[in-house]
Amino acid sequence: MPGAARARGPRRDTTAAVTAPAETLRALLAAPGLVAMPCCFDAWSARLVEVAGFPLTFMSGFAVSAARAALPDTGLLSYGEMLAQGREICAAVSIPVIGDADTGYGNPMNVKRTIHGYARAGFACAMIEDQRWPKRCGHVRGKQVVDRDEALARVRAAVAARDEGAGIAILARTDARGPEGLDEALWRVAAFADAGADLVFLEAPESEDEMRRACRATRVPAMANLVEGGATPLLPPARLAELGFKLAAYPLTLLSAATHAMQRALAALARGEPGPELVPFAELRRLVGFDAYEAELARYGETGGPAARSTSRR
Repeated sequence: MPGAARARGPRRDTTAAVTAPAETLRALLAAPGLVAMPCCFDAWSARLVEVAGFPLTFMSGFAVSAARAALPDTGLLSYGEMLAQGREICAAVSIPVIGDADTGYGNPMNVKRTIHGYARAGFACAMIEDQRWPKRCGHVRGKQVVDRDEALARVRAAVAARDEGAGIAILARTDARGPEGLDEALWRVAAFADAGADLVFLEAPESEDEMRRACRATRVPAMANLVEGGATPLLPPARLAELGFKLAAYPLTLLSAATHAMQRALAALARGEPGPELVPFAELRRLVGFDAYEAELARYGETGGPAARSTSRR
């Protein structure tokens, strides 16, 4: 259950078969019930999601833009920067990771390269969306989407990359609700599913009825995106499941909580006071991996250095 600590699994070998994370994700999607998915922005936040007991996470583009470069989510980070961040995240955990791949960073051939790159980085799934470049956060003004043909071409290219060896799942997203209206957005999620997407995501529905219609429009699992202060109602997991959602993403919860905690700590330090509500140093060491490191090192002798190697030759 979320919130219950558990032992962290081994770091994923990203040189292994790239389909393994996707198969784990597909098993989660096939099981009954809604899956809550806190979103991460770096290896550390991903590690904490796993330790808390959640079975998967999502690399949020908004959060990565903020954490990696202190920039808004307006297409300022490149494919290479997102890939590098994702590689570190996937290597830090053993749970599946869904990666925000934005628009695929170009034409259908760019999309295919993006999907293959995300697979090699260790992602279980990549999300491709239909915004015009430069894209922006789905809950802010000024979004524009490409026409139907271009949107479908992106999804078909992603699906082709999956089927030609990348192996990872494809999450197809539409942002058409804002600029084009709900009916167009519903048409797109249905068309994306028909084009072979494994999951779909209609961004920023504005009511429970719209959320219900988004789920009913498609034959593949649907994801809800729950942004605190955003356009979509923040419904409890049980209600989301009733509406038909399979995944519930919380893209900014960890980034917002971390920002608030750091601001409080900085304010305390500025007053000459100790930081409030700090994780005990011993627990921080454990979470980072010092205990596991020392235990592993002990297998090779007291220090793992020259003395241990000298003893082994006797």
